[in-house]
Amino acid sequence: MSVSDYFSQFCSNLRMSDSTVSTIQQRYKQITKRINIDYWNSTSDTTHSLYVGSYGRGTDIWTSDIDMIVQLPYATYKKFNNYSGNGQSALLQEVKGVLQKTYSSSYIKGDGQVVGINFTDNINFEIVPAFINDDNRSYTYPDTNNGGSWKTTDPRKEIDAMNERNKDTNKNLKRLCRMARAWKGYCDVPMSGILIDTLAYKFIGQWEYKDKSYLYYDYMSRDFFKYLKDTDTDQNYWLAPGSGRYVWKDKNFQSKAATAYNNSITAIEHESKNQTSTAKLTWRKIYGTKFPS
Repeated sequence: MSVSDYFSQFCSNLRMSDSTVSTIQQRYKQITKRINIDYWNSTSDTTHSLYVGSYGRGTDIWTSDIDMIVQLPYATYKKFNNYSGNGQSALLQEVKGVLQKTYSSSYIKGDGQVVGINFTDNINFEIVPAFINDDNRSYTYPDTNNGGSWKTTDPRKEIDAMNERNKDTNKNLKRLCRMARAWKGYCDVPMSGILIDTLAYKFIGQWEYKDKSYLYYDYMSRDFFKYLKDTDTDQNYWLAPGSGRYVWKDKNFQSKAATAYNNSITAIEHESKNQTSTAKLTWRKIYGTKFPS
């Protein structure tokens, strides 16, 4: 196998199975329909909902949480905004009760900013009830913390920005995001999904081989890890693509990136000597068992 072959296989291995995608779509439609029945007097399973988070941006590789927004009528916002104390918490509890009509046997929680539904197969959903703003794009959503408040999010701007740059980079951006998630999971890297996507977006925009094929993915790995390891450890936040919202780091990730960078250099050296098996074993030190052996 060539570099192109095994990185192509790796990227394929990171994609969700058809059955998993089908399960996600079925649950998404059921949740949407339940909301529409109770809030919109409609049986539609497609309107008033939106995939957000990593799944919405097309950069997810596992399914621990599928994030979605469900849009509620403005009258519902007025009702809970008039509460004297934490109407946001009351709203989440109401939506939780609505979803229990469909998912009576599932574990449902309502706290923070989401209503979560946990399924036995671990394909779980986090649902944000929200209200469309006058721009017909952004949303106002409840935050129950610190006595309750309303916040604004514009996930469509992030989705559009990721899609546009992915198109401009021969689909390399989203593949890089998924590869970085494999590294995060295997090497326990303290980075959120949105931080990975934000830094990959910034990196690939100025990478010299951004429109090339799988043949350059060894270089893309090496250069992205160098980009990460050279990031200022004093920097605490970045601006998300499109929306410009703050993306905060949890902990420093530079040392993990430095280890991955050094391993990628070693792997590329093995490749240059036609030591394919050793090269792949070295890539697996970075990316884990989804990388071909």
